[in-house]
Amino acid sequence: MKFLANENFPGPSVKFLRSKGVDIEWIAKSSPGIDDHRVMTLAILEQRTILTHDSDYGELVFKHGHKPKNGVVYFRLNEFLPEDPAKILLKLIESSHGFTNRLTVIDSSSIRERIY
Repeated sequence: MKFLANENFPGPSVKFLRSKGVDIEWIAKSSPGIDDHRVMTLAILEQRTILTHDSDYGELVFKHGHKPKNGVVYFRLNEFLPEDPAKILLKLIESSHGFTNRLTVIDSSSIRERIY
């Protein structure tokens, strides 16, 4: 499983996931400032699951037809520590959760998915 962390994904979460052996690239380091369409294109080309705090990705998937096979994980967390998104994701990975062809929305009380 490979991930592409959007620019708004916390650096400490990226570092934590890497320390656990997760294959993750971070837009803030590799391509800062690129737009969401280019992030989608990069994720599709590299077969990575997008990790983001940006609600626009749902619109890109369902209104504009960008459908990365490896999925999008949208963290809709209001208050969190910088490593919290990584810890949540790691639990999902360890439980063999799949992200393929789906938008996964994680908030403080639930995890919802919409298949595309």
